[in-house]
Amino acid sequence: MSKTDEVRKAMVEAMKAKDKDTKDTLSMLLAALKNKAIDKREDLTEEEEIQVVLKEIKQTKESLDMTPADRTDLIEEFQKRIAVLEGFAPKMMDADEIKAIISGVLADLGINAPTGKDKGRIMKELMPKVKGKADGKLVNEIVGSLMS
Repeated sequence: MSKTDEVRKAMVEAMKAKDKDTKDTLSMLLAALKNKAIDKREDLTEEEEIQVVLKEIKQTKESLDMTPADRTDLIEEFQKRIAVLEGFAPKMMDADEIKAIISGVLADLGINAPTGKDKGRIMKELMPKVKGKADGKLVNEIVGSLMS
């Protein structure tokens, strides 16, 4: 079952349960998936569907970050939306898993003590391995912390 079908099924269940917030979030996600498929002019691959879900999560998190602290209603809405969207995203890698992959990349590149000059090469090798599986911001922070 494709992500689009999963989202559609979950949206129907939310409508039956009269859960307006979840239905609205899933409706927005379904529209984003359909728009991507229309732009591509064919069905999306599983990887492309995941990218759309991750993009929606990222946009919602950015909106949450820009929301003033006194707007608790919006903050709560964005947090609910993120929780719903993360149900359709793949499980993200944690810091330990990312560090293990970074160690492998450093070994492949023959770098023992990475410096700021090596960061570009490291990221170029690393990002294709963790794309869609780890938060890019977290990966960048971990690589930055290893720099000497």
